[in-house]
Amino acid sequence: MNREAGAGAGAGAGAGAVVLRRARAADARAAADVWLRSFAAALPTVVRPRSDAEVRAYFRHVVVERYEAWVAEGADGAVAGVMVLEGEELSQLYLAPERRGCGIGDRFVALAKERRAAGLSLWTFRVNAPARRFYERHGFTPVEWTDGDRNEEREPDVRYRWRP
Repeated sequence: MNREAGAGAGAGAGAGAVVLRRARAADARAAADVWLRSFAAALPTVVRPRSDAEVRAYFRHVVVERYEAWVAEGADGAVAGVMVLEGEELSQLYLAPERRGCGIGDRFVALAKERRAAGLSLWTFRVNAPARRFYERHGFTPVEWTDGDRNEEREPDVRYRWRP
């Protein structure tokens, strides 16, 4: 489930009304729901190997407890995005579909680079052209392509790396 960093964001209006903060246990359900909605909107042809309940349990018991998870919280208190760092890997970056293009993804990437100043890597599916353009715009370069045999979705993917 951590093979896809599915971001997309331009520097549009609305990003300033969002606070980026470390995720808490109470955020797990909302963060998982953002992941589910974003995945469905951005990757309609990719088959998810896990049910909604399994994704929510993974966020509750693994993502928020074990990794450096961040959420973007809107002025209304709703979670608008989620980012997860696992070591030097940017393993998750998902935005609520209605919040794409507001600059939240740009802010998450800036935060990830600040938190991992020595460099970052990530995986994204090849079919996710908007995410690939987004990461390339932020200085990530493709370094490895696979046929999907190493991810749960069995979807061809590409590994990106950023170095300062």
